[in-house]
Amino acid sequence: MWTLRNAAASPFGRKVRIAAALCGLDSRIETAVADTNDPADPLRRQNPLGKIPALILENGTVLYDSRVIVEFLDMEAGGGIVIPNGKARIPALTMQALADGVMDASLLQVYEGRYREPATHNQRWLDNQRSKVERGLATFEVDPPALSARPHVGQIALAAALGYLDLRFEGKWRGTHPRLVAWLDDFATKVPSFEATRAS
Repeated sequence: MWTLRNAAASPFGRKVRIAAALCGLDSRIETAVADTNDPADPLRRQNPLGKIPALILENGTVLYDSRVIVEFLDMEAGGGIVIPNGKARIPALTMQALADGVMDASLLQVYEGRYREPATHNQRWLDNQRSKVERGLATFEVDPPALSARPHVGQIALAAALGYLDLRFEGKWRGTHPRLVAWLDDFATKVPSFEATRAS
């Protein structure tokens, strides 16, 4: 068995879990909750950055971050499963990069509120992170990706990003992005692991 060090609310961990299911490898992975704030958590030895997700293989090798883990899962499944081959590869990876950026900017806003006193919040910095999210969503809203029979990593990352915005930002994005709302509903219908990985 492989061990995924993760936290239920992590959008990057959710991306990995959805990819594992689509690759048919979820039965080979057990999840172990990681506390990124606890210096005693072995996560800091497993990943020197102390970040999740991290995948521990049977021989002790640790893979991080989510992009590397998904690449590994795709290769283990035979290749071309969630990371397309040929000309479709770069567009899928570019979509993943944009969706990952939305997740990063969203997480940074959450961390600002969680770890700094309100009086020390940097509004200019927060506005910059919000604008990254807004521009990313606006780009996807103009042309939501068509869903194939098996979604690729860019689509998986977008679903994880939107799910995180629902979880931590009360789904406020939904009011101004109707095409993305419809897209996510379609994704959730076609990909059962999206609902199965939802954090409560």
